[in-house]
Amino acid sequence: MESSAVLPLSQFPYFSPLKSGSKKTYPSWPCRPRSSQSTRLHCQKMYVPGFGEASPEAKAAKNLHNFFTYIAVRIVTAQLQSYNPEAYEELMEFLNSHSLNDGDKFCASLMRESSRHKSLALRILEVRSAYCKNDFEWDNLKRLADKMVNESNTRLMRDYVLETSHADSEK
Repeated sequence: MESSAVLPLSQFPYFSPLKSGSKKTYPSWPCRPRSSQSTRLHCQKMYVPGFGEASPEAKAAKNLHNFFTYIAVRIVTAQLQSYNPEAYEELMEFLNSHSLNDGDKFCASLMRESSRHKSLALRILEVRSAYCKNDFEWDNLKRLADKMVNESNTRLMRDYVLETSHADSEK
């Protein structure tokens, strides 16, 4: 069983008591007053290590960008299937031999395949842009992501408590 130590708040630089009249600041304190007259604090966002080349939001945007390409390909294939079966077959053949993991690389390869493929690639780019700007529900994404994280955290904590309380009662 793990042991944990409880440190008094004075052990942390954030909570060290100041001597009266002292205006000592702590370099690790994440919030700074906006001005000497204001008592409101301006807090920075959480630092996420390991994302030196891009923020987590930039990584998520790249994944969404590739996902929008996937969605556009699905929309275009559904459209072609009903009104242009020959182009549908050509796109399906191309899809079977090229990965959709990198949306830009997929579209670039499709453009260079032939003039017919170029028009398919341009249609995919057009649909990708229109879907991102007009049809994707950004507010719903945030709401669903928050909901999934909260429900998952609750479920995991509940399962852990049930597991450990059952194990403790057997001892």
